Amino acid sequence: MSKRLSVEQGLILDSIPRLGCSTLQRLLDGRPPQYLFEANDAALAELGMNDKQRQALRSPPMARIERCLEWLEAAEHHLYSFFDSDYPEPLKHIASPPLLLFAKGRPELMTRPQLAVVGSRHASWSGQKQAERFASELALQGLTITSGLALGIDAAAHLGALNARPDGTIAVVATGLDLVYPKRHLKLAHRIAEQGLILSEFWPGVSAKAQHFPRRNRIISGLSLGVLVVEASLPSGSLLTANYAAEQGREVFAIPGSIDDPLRAGCHKLIQEGAKLVADPVDIVEELLDFSPIEEQVSTNEDLEDNKALPNAGLLDSVGYEVTPIDQVVAHSQRPVDEVLAQLVELEIRGVVAAVPGGYVRLRRN
Repeated sequence: MSKRLSVEQGLILDSIPRLGCSTLQRLLDGRPPQYLFEANDAALAELGMNDKQRQALRSPPMARIERCLEWLEAAEHHLYSFFDSDYPEPLKHIASPPLLLFAKGRPELMTRPQLAVVGSRHASWSGQKQAERFASELALQGLTITSGLALGIDAAAHLGALNARPDGTIAVVATGLDLVYPKRHLKLAHRIAEQGLILSEFWPGVSAKAQHFPRRNRIISGLSLGVLVVEASLPSGSLLTANYAAEQGREVFAIPGSIDDPLRAGCHKLIQEGAKLVADPVDIVEELLDFSPIEEQVSTNEDLEDNKALPNAGLLDSVGYEVTPIDQVVAHSQRPVDEVLAQLVELEIRGVVAAVPGGYVRLRRN
């Protein structure tokens, strides 16, 4: 008897109340899943299925199943069950794997090595830039960037990966794949579905609910070799994803920041608990994959001359890599306000600093 479920059988099993994948495996005890469709009520009861579960198996919600089958008729729409050979192998070994995975886009991306990049929905400008840079450089190194399509860090990570490599990202969402949450990411979701992949354990038509997000997070970490937390407050969903990763035996990475920044408090907590502090994408590549190391960028004489030519290098020292208010730049540089503003504009033109809400930030120069 084949262990591969038909699409309809998978949907029927997934619609049975309180019959998750772990429970189902325990009930089957090595038997193929089709056994449930062939066994009589007495045999099912002996396995441990209660009256409601047996009734749901015999009288499934066919109208809902038919709507789902209609959605699956599109060429770019796919469905995988835990018992399929092309179900993601890393996900099979987490504590509570989803029985079904709905996919939209290019499902072959599930087999590629993945890194989850997560963080605050209310991300800072510098946090978003860090997420975008890390995702971009890691995608170029061969890692597929997996995140949750949320505002802030998630979106920046998806965009960074897509801009580096068209098929560089996977989004795992907390709704059915016929919906987009948040709605402002409709364009981004469409781009990911065209070039990358969107996954969900929720049937088409299922809207976002608070309890869906932790379930989504365990899939994000379960698919990945490790999780990078860019920014996270206390408490946050990003820390939950990191905790799932640790429980699943995945690596956890965190980017540090100012001890006064509440958006970095979660990262610092993770580092205290054993997460690897990372300051550059190469730190992650060396930890996860047997790739050739990224060549170090060595300053040339031309670089040194360019640094010397910067206007008022002392004023540049007054601008930090976190947002620095204008009044702090003025106070630290001890120069008149009009002179500071003029020099900052010149530094911005040179690409050394950037104007952001609340002041200026110093940019990492490659």
